[in-house]
This record gives sequence, C-alpha cells and structure tokens, in this order.
Amino acid sequence: MGMGKDIRNLIAKRASNEIKNGMVVNLGIGIPSLVPNHLPEGIHVFFQAENGVLGMGSTPCEGEEDENLCNAAGYPVTIQAGASYFDSALAFGMIRKGKLDITILGSLQVSEQGDLANWIVPGKRVPGMGGAMELSQKAKKVIVLMSHTDKYGHSKVVKTCSLPITTPRCVDMIITDLAVFKVGEEGLLLLELMPGVTLEEVKASTNATFTLSPALS
Repeated sequence: MGMGKDIRNLIAKRASNEIKNGMVVNLGIGIPSLVPNHLPEGIHVFFQAENGVLGMGSTPCEGEEDENLCNAAGYPVTIQAGASYFDSALAFGMIRKGKLDITILGSLQVSEQGDLANWIVPGKRVPGMGGAMELSQKAKKVIVLMSHTDKYGHSKVVKTCSLPITTPRCVDMIITDLAVFKVGEEGLLLLELMPGVTLEEVKASTNATFTLSPALS
C-alpha cells in the first residue's frame, strides 16, 4: 500500500525547507514533484526539468492544466513569469555542467554510505534510467524523498544496496515518512523525527547504522 496524500505532502514540505532563494532545482517524479506546492512565501526558485523547462511553478488546479506544459514525467505543471523553454540536449547540458544547486529524487534504496539505487528492480520492466545518473552525479546537493519501507515492510534505508546502484556515494540527505537523515563521510546522522514518530520506530524500521544528532541525544 502506498503512502497517503497527507504523508507525501509532509515529506515534500520538509524538503522545501532545504531550498533557498535563487536556486536552480531539478525534481524527480512522485513525491519530489509536490515540492513546489510548499515553497515558503518570498522564495523565488528556478525549477528545471530534463524535457526542457526552466521556471516551473506549482501543480495546476484540476481543470486548469495546459496540455503543452508538463515536466519530464509528462505531468502537468505551471510556469512562472520569465520561464524559458529549450530542447532536452540543453537541459542535460545544464545538468552535466553542474549548474543545478539541488536535485530532489525518489529512490528504491539508499545505503548508509549514500549509494543511490533508484532505476531498476531486476526482472521488472522499466522505461529506462532517465536523468537520475547525471543528476545524482552533477547536482551540488542530492536529496532523496521516499517511504521508509517497501510494501513488504523491508527497510529502504540499508547498510548496503541489494538493488543495482545508480550512482555511488552521491546522496546528501534522506527524507522519509519516519525521519530525516544527513549522509556524511562517517555515515548516517539522524537529524529529525517526523511528527508522531518515535526513535524506537525508526530503529525498528531501519536496516542501517546511524548516529543521533545532539538534538535527539
């Protein structure tokens, strides 16, 4: 069973706190696409998409979608004043040149070393790797938004990824429905618990070693 709308928005809202005024930010599909809906007032950000848009806004209201405006996943978006359009070659040129301040991605697993596994489950059909490999290598900060466990209750925050790795040691922050982790040279640091979640719940649901921030000690 997937996460409810409220929980998905809670994760996206927490991720929006990492975005500062004037940043160029790329969003993955799923929960990351909700982030523009939660930006604080007065924050002006350039959201970029691999299909060739710079300056995306929040999700349009139902019935107000423009069939010509979409993100890289094909979902409808709005645009801000001053937005620009270009081909995907230029969009990936921006990414590979290191012009993105943050990329916010979904994932299937993240290891305690920051390895990202988000592109395939062996034996399952997928449309392709997409832009995750370039984004996770070249963005200045990589944030992963995901459920803490899979549909079987297995931890997605793991000691070592069992799924094929997209990019090793690239993730800087993990935000789940249970907790917020910072990934550093010495491994995972638990920064925050999500509202209503206990430390014992996080420990029971996490197949990785982590230390506590001073605020939680």
